[in-house]
Amino acid sequence: MPLTVPLTKPRYHGGVVAVAYSGGRDSAALLHATLAAAQDSGWHIVALHINHALSAHADNWEQHCRDQCARWADEGLSLSFASTRLSTRPQAGDSIEAWARRERYAALREMAMTLAAGVVLLAHHQRDQAETFLLQAFRSAGVAGLAGMPREIERDGLVWMRPWLGLPRSAIEAYVQHHGIAYVDDDSNEDDRYARNRLRRRVWPALEHAFADAEPALAAAAAWAQQAQTCLDELADLDLAMLSDESGLSLSGLFGLSAARRVNALRAWLRRQTGRPAPGSLVERLGGELPGAGQASWPLPGATLHRRRGRLVCVLDSAASVPKGTEREATLQLRRAGTYRLPGWGGALRVTRVKKDGVPLAWLAQLELRERSGGEQFQAGLGRPPRSLKKQFQAANLAAWERNGPLVFSGGQLVFVPGLGLDTRVIGLPGQAQVTLSWEPLPTR
Repeated sequence: MPLTVPLTKPRYHGGVVAVAYSGGRDSAALLHATLAAAQDSGWHIVALHINHALSAHADNWEQHCRDQCARWADEGLSLSFASTRLSTRPQAGDSIEAWARRERYAALREMAMTLAAGVVLLAHHQRDQAETFLLQAFRSAGVAGLAGMPREIERDGLVWMRPWLGLPRSAIEAYVQHHGIAYVDDDSNEDDRYARNRLRRRVWPALEHAFADAEPALAAAAAWAQQAQTCLDELADLDLAMLSDESGLSLSGLFGLSAARRVNALRAWLRRQTGRPAPGSLVERLGGELPGAGQASWPLPGATLHRRRGRLVCVLDSAASVPKGTEREATLQLRRAGTYRLPGWGGALRVTRVKKDGVPLAWLAQLELRERSGGEQFQAGLGRPPRSLKKQFQAANLAAWERNGPLVFSGGQLVFVPGLGLDTRVIGLPGQAQVTLSWEPLPTR
């Protein structure tokens, strides 16, 4: 039975395509079909295997995958095998399924980037999508959850594709049988502690007996939810373009929207700030508490929300936004406009061209990045005397979290301070190529 994998898109740069290969039936079929499609095409296929180290059989499964790839490579197919063993373990209270999924995708991304693959193929099919829709419904998920898995998405510099998401499980089973493809059976699939296993073993047989078209019908419902979520995302883009900027989210503008539209915009804004979906309980709480007066704060994992001056601001915890082992950058060269990530400081410098009131671009060719050490002087405007940063922060009524980020120096002269902006003494003259600087925290992931 022919099953095809499209390998024609130019985004597959370098001619390398990665396939997530667990050794199970579905991923074995996908790898086999991808190799068939890649013959005489110039594509090189890399099989990526993640050893979760959760089962006593995990090392045997890895060896099976390695041996299978070696046999196919010996047949003249352009294939290589790569594997990694997860070194982390689920923490107390963690869902093992959620932990494994998170760590698996992180490991796949790292391997694919190392091997110069521009795309990773995943073997999810129509039954997987139908199951995901049901599981999300049982968890009271919203539209985003019911949308299930996308057929194709670009994230973190990689394209993730599920070319068989519209295929029934039976088609893959027939393909494996027809070609005699060897695969491993994960014994954890029999463990009813996992929600997906309970659904497959206890619920799905009865559901399919009562509704023969349950698989395609539920997968189609997920596709409708994906379209609805796309519309909601586009609406949020329109609203946030008017309501949010670098200083935060306008609360008066937010509460000028209808209730449903307000919740949609708030969810989208929180997701952009933190890099993860906001819990429904938090969104509901904010809906009741944000209209209050004065300053207030709400803690989040890795961040804190602040109500200040009529705006909602998300401040990421410095420890959460800086990867472990990352040293703070001490120097920086800015030769053009753009965004310059500084992971060691947990943020990025945005350089924007301006016609006036900016610093000459020539000043920024060799910069020093420093922490506050005391004694720094900042001039806030023409005719104003330079004053200590402490006094300038107090005069500007800046909270401590609004002062995060590096002090930027050029040739010993203070150029830029997060929260205060450019020092007036570095403002350029008419006719000079000028830019302005701003500081943006990096979202946690």
